[in-house]
Amino acid sequence: MDREVRHVVEQARAEGRRKLLEHEALRLCELYGLPVPSYGLAKSEEEAVELAERVGFPAVLKVVSPDISHKSDVGGVVLGIRSAEEVRGAYKKILENVSVRAPDSRVYGILVQRMVRPDLEVIVGGIRDPVFGPVVMFGLGGIFVEVLKDVSFRVAPLSEVDVDDMVREVRGYRVLEGFRGSSPRDLNALRKVILGVSRIMVEVEEIAELDLNPVILYPKGEGALIVDARVILG
Repeated sequence: MDREVRHVVEQARAEGRRKLLEHEALRLCELYGLPVPSYGLAKSEEEAVELAERVGFPAVLKVVSPDISHKSDVGGVVLGIRSAEEVRGAYKKILENVSVRAPDSRVYGILVQRMVRPDLEVIVGGIRDPVFGPVVMFGLGGIFVEVLKDVSFRVAPLSEVDVDDMVREVRGYRVLEGFRGSSPRDLNALRKVILGVSRIMVEVEEIAELDLNPVILYPKGEGALIVDARVILG
C-alpha cells in the first residue's frame, strides 16, 4: 500500500472515524490514477479564494465534516461560483448554515472544487463481502440504478476482459454505445476507473465500502471525472 494511503487510513482511525473525509477520498482516487476535478481544502476565507482561482471557475464549495452525511440538507453546498467575491459569500454562508442547522458538527474546512461539465452519470463502487472478499460494482446513474437496480458485480481483482463483460452486462449498455443521436461514451476511460477501484479494494484491505457517485462519463476521447467519492473503513 502507498505510504500516503496508509497515512490517510491511520489518521482517520486515530480520530475515531470510519469514514474518510471528502478530500481524503479524492486524494485516494488520485493516488490510484483515477480522474478527479481539481480541488483543495480551505481552512479560511482567503485560502478558499486562492484555491478557487487555482482550480478555476465555476467552482463548488462544500463543507467538510465527519458528522454531516447529507451536506445539502444543512446548506453545506454552494454551486456555480464564478468570482472571488462569490467565493467569500459562499464560504461565510456555509459556515453560518452549518452553525445553525448542525451546531454540534466538527468542521474540518471547506472543500473547493472545480465544477464539472454535466453529462452521462455512472456509478462505480466496491464492497468487502465476508465470503467473496473485495467485490466491484458498476451501473448507470439516475433512474437506471435508483429505480431499475441495473448494476453488475465482479469479484476483484479484475482483468480488462472482466471489466468489459460487466459493462456490457447492464441493461442500459446501449446508452454507452450511443443511443438516439447521443454520442458513444469514453469506454476506455470507464475501464480505467473500474480497474482502479478493483486495485484499491484489493490493496487497501481496511476499506469496507467505496462509492464513486457520480462519475461523469464524457463522449469518446473526452474522458471521465469522479465528482464525489465516499470511503468507509472496516
